[in-house]
Amino acid sequence: MKLVIASDIHGSAKWCREVMRVVEQEMPDKVVLLGDLLYHGPRNPLPDEYAPKEVAAMLNGIAEKVVSVRGNCEAEVDQMMLDFPCMADYAWILDGEHQLYCTHGHLWNPEHLPPLAKGTAFVYGHFHVRRNEAGEWIRLFNPGSAGLPKDGIHSVGLFRDGEFSFVELG
Repeated sequence: MKLVIASDIHGSAKWCREVMRVVEQEMPDKVVLLGDLLYHGPRNPLPDEYAPKEVAAMLNGIAEKVVSVRGNCEAEVDQMMLDFPCMADYAWILDGEHQLYCTHGHLWNPEHLPPLAKGTAFVYGHFHVRRNEAGEWIRLFNPGSAGLPKDGIHSVGLFRDGEFSFVELG
């Protein structure tokens, strides 16, 4: 199974186009969206080319491939704009021997983990910083932020053949 994993687009049409370029290039089985898709949030600056309607239209174009979770900036109005469910707090993706627990990171995060079986990958966003670490019991993976990275690197994640990696955008 191949996944493109994106988080924290925050309504940036510019960076959503880059996410879509990676989706087109990689042709994944699924696109995992880890929340904070359309709204920039009151604590964040406006991202490049802030255009939530454009972002919604782009993401709706791949709705049949999307697995999405709710970020701390999602609201009912976001669900009205999107053609795929985006209000669940978490989603499981099972790929043979690999288990991925996907969430935004504002409820569950590396400092406050849900009960997970040994070997599970905890896949999250929210912090806008990339992370790929094997812990004692689980793997921690954060693709970083597509729209508003705090580490200066616009990125998404790629999961292929049980391995996680990063794809820099732009």
